[in-house]
Amino acid sequence: MNFIYSIQLFFAALLHLSAVKAAHIPKEGGKSKNEVIPFMDVFKKSACKTREMLVDIIREYPDEIDHTYIPSCVVLMRCAGCCNDEALECVPTETRNVTMEVLRVKQRVSQHNFQLSFTEHTKCECRQKEEVKSKKEKIQYIARFTTTAVMTPTARLDTPSTLFPYNKAK
Repeated sequence: MNFIYSIQLFFAALLHLSAVKAAHIPKEGGKSKNEVIPFMDVFKKSACKTREMLVDIIREYPDEIDHTYIPSCVVLMRCAGCCNDEALECVPTETRNVTMEVLRVKQRVSQHNFQLSFTEHTKCECRQKEEVKSKKEKIQYIARFTTTAVMTPTARLDTPSTLFPYNKAK
């Protein structure tokens, strides 16, 4: 019984030593787990640029639902990142086509290598979002419309200037 207890104690000590050996102890000047990442590093990493992204094949080819692709996603360079203005978005300014070979499987019928073409982004830029652009155009139109209506106080009643009662001729 004493022998079994000694063996158990030996294995417990061995297990403890292996855990201590595996534990990471940062050296002086080394990086610790709670290190603060400097602002410029964070800013550069989050900027609008091309990045490797996993893209689902079915999203790129939604009409191909009767086939299964292996792999089901591919790595493509795509624009992503922050523009630091809610009115802007990270969009591609230059693209290129890339053809990749994947395995195309049709349920219980066949499987073979198949070439699919994808669009990769090569350059990105922060540009005004479409919804912001359309809102600005509406505001500019209303501003022009209002200016025209105010400038013609003798406008006919069947014109849009009748929307502004203070413009009616007296």
